[in-house]
Amino acid sequence: MPHHYHLKDLPFQKRGAPIDVFDLMSSPRLGQLAGCKWLQVDIRRLEPGKFSFPYHAHRASEEFFMILSGQATLRSPEGFRTVNAQEIVIFPAGAEHAHQLYNHGDEDCVYLDVRTTPAIDVVDYPDTGKVNILPQMEIYDQKQGRCEYYSGEENVANHWPADILKQKK
Repeated sequence: MPHHYHLKDLPFQKRGAPIDVFDLMSSPRLGQLAGCKWLQVDIRRLEPGKFSFPYHAHRASEEFFMILSGQATLRSPEGFRTVNAQEIVIFPAGAEHAHQLYNHGDEDCVYLDVRTTPAIDVVDYPDTGKVNILPQMEIYDQKQGRCEYYSGEENVANHWPADILKQKK
């Protein structure tokens, strides 16, 4: 039997990030709710002035974003560009597909986030030099060894052009 969900019925909760600008809202993990083993599906609600996650690239997982409403700025190795409702962005595995979203607008950016889940993935964080071994969530920093997920991410805005960050006050 298929599992059916409607966006208006999904409860969104803040993730509880220790750095406020990363505290985006997520739906329940829809793939897990439906009993999927390898499919990860989330609906994310990125409030104005918030970042999605630390800038990162997956070595094994692939990711797909579809912007459902609103807009955000996408950061990638190619630079910065606005993504709008009804746009799809696909990130194959590899450092050249690093990514991060920032909501520069006045309304929430709601997007579908679909990921593959191989048995193991390594995530690189170019801004901080960390690596994360998934699904164990073992995070290591080149300087201090084992560390927390948000370690070193306090100055995320330093990696973004001031004119993009000033769009949302």
